Amino acid sequence: MLLRWQGSVIPAIAPRVLVCMAFSLGVTLVDGWGYEFSIPLQESIVPSIVLGLLLVFRTNTAYERFWEGRKAWGTLVNTIRNLSRTIWVSVAEPTPQAHQDKIKILHLLVAFAVATKLHLRSEPLNEEIWALLPESGYRKLEDLHNPPLEIAFWISNYLQQEYDQNNINPYQLTAMLRLVDTMVDVLGSCERILKTPIPLAYAIHLRQLIFLYCFITPFQMVNTLHWATAFVVGIIAFTVFGIEEIGVEIENPFGHDANDLPLDQICQTMQANLEDLIQLPPWHQVSHGD
Repeated sequence: MLLRWQGSVIPAIAPRVLVCMAFSLGVTLVDGWGYEFSIPLQESIVPSIVLGLLLVFRTNTAYERFWEGRKAWGTLVNTIRNLSRTIWVSVAEPTPQAHQDKIKILHLLVAFAVATKLHLRSEPLNEEIWALLPESGYRKLEDLHNPPLEIAFWISNYLQQEYDQNNINPYQLTAMLRLVDTMVDVLGSCERILKTPIPLAYAIHLRQLIFLYCFITPFQMVNTLHWATAFVVGIIAFTVFGIEEIGVEIENPFGHDANDLPLDQICQTMQANLEDLIQLPPWHQVSHGD
C-alpha cells in the first residue's frame, strides 16, 4: 500500500505540489542573493489551525456523502434480493408462460439496478442492460430521461396484474409494492447526493487558502532550512493537497474513480444471485415433488 500508485491521489496533486516546490526553490534562490524577507514561524500557528479545521470539515462532509451512497446501494441490494425471493416463491404459475414472465421480472429487478447506475453516471444505455430486457423495452427506455423509474413502473404493473389474476393475495401485493417503493426511495437518495454537491464557493475558497498557505510557508522556513526548504514545502503541499483531493474524489461516489463505489461489481453480484435463484424451483413445486 505504501508504494501503490493506482487509487492514490498522487497523479491528481503532483502538478500542484511541483508548483509549490518550484516557488519555494525560487524563494531560496532570492534569499541566497541577500534579500531578507522571512516571516516568523510563530505567526503561522492560527492560519494553520484554521486550515486544518477546514480540511477536516471538507473530508468529513465528503466521506459522509460516500458512506450515505454506500448505505443506499446496500439497501438496494437487500431490497432486490427480498423482492426477487418473494416473487419467485409467492407468485403462482398457472401456465408455462407465467413462469417465463416471472423470470423476465426478476431480470427487470437487476435492470433497475443497472439503469440506476447508468443514470447516476449520466451514461446512455449499453449492452449490460440490453441483455436484461426485451428489445421493445430497451427501445422505450432509450427515449426516457429516467429509465429506472420506468422499470419500477413495469415491475409494479406486473404485480398488479398478478393480483388481478388471483396469483397473489392482497397482503403479498402490499408487501411487494412496499419493496418497490424502497427501490425508488434509494434512487431518490442517490439523486439527492449527486445533485447536491459541496457549495462551489466553499471549494474555491478552500483551494485558494491551501495555495496561499503553501506559498507563505517557504518564507517561514528559508532562514532555517535554506536549500531543504523546497523539499519540506513539497511534503507539506503533498499532505494538504492530498487531503483536499480525497474529499473531491469521494464526494461523488457513483463514478469510475478507483475510490468510488464498485457499482459494476455490485450489479454483477446481484445478477449472479438472481441467476442462482432462477435455477431453483419455486417452493410450491418443491412441495409437490416431495
